[in-house]
Amino acid sequence: MSPKEREYLLDAFDSNWIAPLGPHVDAFERDFAANVGAKHAVALSSGTAAIHLGLKLLDVGPGDEVIVSSLTFSASANPVTYVGATPVFVDSNKATWNMDPQCLADEIADCARRNKLPKAVIPVDLYGQCADFDAILEICAKYEIPVLEDAAEALGAKYHGRSAGMFGTIGIYSFNGNKIITTSGGGMAVARDKALTEKIRFLSTQAKETDAPYYLHRELGFNYRMSNICAGIGRAQLLDLDRRIARRKEIYEYYERAFEGLPGRLLPIPEYAGPNYWLSVIFLDKDAPLAPQQLCDALEAQNIEARRAWNPMHCQPVFAQHAYVKAGERSNSEAFFERGVCLPSGSGMTDAELERVAEAVICQLSTVNC
Repeated sequence: MSPKEREYLLDAFDSNWIAPLGPHVDAFERDFAANVGAKHAVALSSGTAAIHLGLKLLDVGPGDEVIVSSLTFSASANPVTYVGATPVFVDSNKATWNMDPQCLADEIADCARRNKLPKAVIPVDLYGQCADFDAILEICAKYEIPVLEDAAEALGAKYHGRSAGMFGTIGIYSFNGNKIITTSGGGMAVARDKALTEKIRFLSTQAKETDAPYYLHRELGFNYRMSNICAGIGRAQLLDLDRRIARRKEIYEYYERAFEGLPGRLLPIPEYAGPNYWLSVIFLDKDAPLAPQQLCDALEAQNIEARRAWNPMHCQPVFAQHAYVKAGERSNSEAFFERGVCLPSGSGMTDAELERVAEAVICQLSTVNC
């Protein structure tokens, strides 16, 4: 937070615009759309809400299947069940940790043989790095399957120079407290088609009709709009996005240099990528002296927070009954969970804090006498 967030927040408070509408909401949508290159944007209460409404606008419902990246947070998959559809989870590839295009192609081809194509595909831009959209979009276009891009973790990231969130029919972002910018809680949906975003805006405000002088509802709506106060915070945060990405890149590169020679490697960055470096994740070798949870516990003892990589959706008890398509004999997403550790990566880390974290990791993973 900075004085600018306080200024915008107090402006919303003093103007008495604290409801889920107001000048900051309108301005945040305009500023955000301009930043990512979208034609239209709608500010919502969460990224999860954006996925939910996106699926509804893609006409996903009971009996449908939706292909989702398995290596992600549950918010990518939960909304599929909200609309009564069934998630089908797809493995990651080793080059990016994102949805494996060949695995996706094989699954969709099998669906075509069964004459039951998925209603949508949700690729996740994992840890601030875009999926391989050239390959994914080519596959989906062949079968006319819409893509809903989950860019919740990837605001500011690029794919061949284009902004994350701009590759699907609908793109979604999250401003949860742990994201690269925050509104304390919130999300955004973007689209090239104005009719889609207008429908999202309509549904997110309880589907209130405007052609009657009283409350009139012809369809089911939701209370998913962002408040003017949250939008004010988001506007100020967005002004600082480039600096935050630059700082997180410095953190990633510092870890990369510091960990050279250790039994582990950081999340790989392919040539096409321009990540926002949301989280720096180390993948431990099998011969590392500590397992991921042991490393997290050792760092916790030094008041350093680290967390395991995402536990894949197909491994979650709530989704255990759903299909999972792995890329080979060994599940890549399971391997990333079993060996991955997310390290402190916040834009506000000082050089001294960064050095302390790196030294603590080195002490645990090497023979250095600490």
